[in-house]
Amino acid sequence: MEDAVRLMTHETDASARPARSRSNAGGVATVVAEDAASVQSATSVGEEATAVKSAMTLREDAAGVRSATKDPKDSKDSKGSKGSKGSMDSIDSMESIDYRTPVIRVADLVKDYSRGDNVVHALRSVSLSVGKGEFVAVMGPSGSGKSTFMNLIGCLDRPTSGSYELDGVEVTHLGPSQLADLRNQKIGFIFQGFNLLPRMDALDNVMLPMVYAGVPSQIRQRRAQVALEAVGLGERMHHRSNELSGGQQQRVAIARALVNAPSLILADEPTGNLDSRTSVEIMAILQRLNQAGATIVLVTHEPDIATYCSRTVVFKDGVVLSDHANQRVHSAAEALAA
Repeated sequence: MEDAVRLMTHETDASARPARSRSNAGGVATVVAEDAASVQSATSVGEEATAVKSAMTLREDAAGVRSATKDPKDSKDSKGSKGSKGSMDSIDSMESIDYRTPVIRVADLVKDYSRGDNVVHALRSVSLSVGKGEFVAVMGPSGSGKSTFMNLIGCLDRPTSGSYELDGVEVTHLGPSQLADLRNQKIGFIFQGFNLLPRMDALDNVMLPMVYAGVPSQIRQRRAQVALEAVGLGERMHHRSNELSGGQQQRVAIARALVNAPSLILADEPTGNLDSRTSVEIMAILQRLNQAGATIVLVTHEPDIATYCSRTVVFKDGVVLSDHANQRVHSAAEALAA
């Protein structure tokens, strides 16, 4: 994983499709791959980026994305058919990323839960923005509201009141099918529990979201192979989850989250089930993605994990207690080399 190359840029094979305009997602999801030639041939259709979630949620999203995804030959005018050769080249330069443009913008976000006669105020008028290319750690004790916040910005729940824009789209008034579309178009999820299907090998797990999105078989297999090579699992793509270590399973989950180039990566305690060194290895992958332009929001209980992020937001009692840039961002790669 020494050669930094582009992988997920909403791009199809030049010989198989007409020229198209550059993706407004910016091709921000990138990875470290061993074989640059494989990356150059990697293809994709549509912009239906999937959330790596449980099989149940994937099934719920399926109905919303099937009608939206088209064959790349027919996708020139499709809303999901964005990306060009130029978008791939743009990943080489961080200057191509407009950090002033927020991927997340929430204003006066409130979430209340009714429990009998009682009302639990999980979030109390939260306002913040996350710009393109930021790497944000979200911290706080249990019951602080950080998980509720993640569920809301992941379009997995609805706020009681307030405004939430994801990549310029106002989310709060969308219906269930629209939310499913948005999740598939904009968000990649990485969870603490990996959420791999045990009867499938690593390759099939990474391909599964593209199956639900209607991506043609040849394309999804090629993209999944490149994604697994990108996270260092090119030689274990046919192993099932019970044949992989915890760190390897999380790498598969990362590949599955990135395979459709989401605008936003949400990582919920991605190192929570891992030992210290493996946790740093996972953070090294996420840092490389971020350095190439990926926007990442990561929930963690671990202060040392937060030091690998460029910004830390701390929740307490449903409000933002603090929000500050990290003055010294630790390098996971250097930590591994030490």
